[in-house]
Amino acid sequence: MTTATATQRCNGHSMVGVLRRVMVCTPEMAGWNAPERVAASRELGFPLPPVFAIAQEQHRKLFRLLEDAGAEVLSLPASASLTLDAVYAHDASLATDFGVILMRPGKKNRVDEAAAQGDYFRSVGIPILGAVTAPGKTEAGDIVWLDEKSLLVGQGYRTNAEGIGQIRSVLEAHGVEVLSAPLPYGPGPEASLHLMSLMSLLDEATTLVDLPRMAVETVELLRSRGYKFIEIDPSERDTLACNVLALGNGRLIAIEENVKTNQRLREAGFDVRTFPGSEICINGAGGPTCLTRPLVRD
Repeated sequence: MTTATATQRCNGHSMVGVLRRVMVCTPEMAGWNAPERVAASRELGFPLPPVFAIAQEQHRKLFRLLEDAGAEVLSLPASASLTLDAVYAHDASLATDFGVILMRPGKKNRVDEAAAQGDYFRSVGIPILGAVTAPGKTEAGDIVWLDEKSLLVGQGYRTNAEGIGQIRSVLEAHGVEVLSAPLPYGPGPEASLHLMSLMSLLDEATTLVDLPRMAVETVELLRSRGYKFIEIDPSERDTLACNVLALGNGRLIAIEENVKTNQRLREAGFDVRTFPGSEICINGAGGPTCLTRPLVRD
């Protein structure tokens, strides 16, 4: 893993620019090898207790894909405040061109992750722009930059109206419009259905979508902004086919199990790079975007 220097900062406002710097949290740092944490996995929503060795190897393959794409990969240090969910490093913070906004996750066991990430960012010279506080709830899996001045935030069980309002208050001074998008009930309040479970931006004009689950309002907004849609294969919804990480220049990272959806992406002209996600992704309900906190994109 790379150690950041004190001069390193961050930028945001793009989900599809060339990825230059990204933070991850390895299964080891999140305690996937700690029996007491694994014992609590079902309470966190894991259908099966995670198998550390498999998860670690799958995460290493993702790490190599990120490095091969030219990204500098930083690692969140271990902390007693982290739970198994911390491996999904995307959710606890939001990168902007002005610094990081620390989230307040709607999943209670994840609230302390934001503080742990904030401590790490400060230690490597990444500025903190703001933080969501109670009664606000926000998870970055619900947040998509449509462009440098437009932020779309899904409102559901993990991100509430108060949290969206706090993000809006932080960003409006910088000329950023924060838009709210209603989320469906889906599997219910205990499931981790995020806005990014329903859509992944692939480039400036294309988004991968789980169209039947999306709100009409969101579909119409994206179409009004000129986005073309590629729909996932519906048989791969439960294996997180819609969760794809853009690396920039038409390159994507996807879960290898989603063969049909990945083929659709390749037929559309994208360079799709895959890793196995049975343990690190599917069992924990978090795909390549969830596993990564992009910090710098061109």
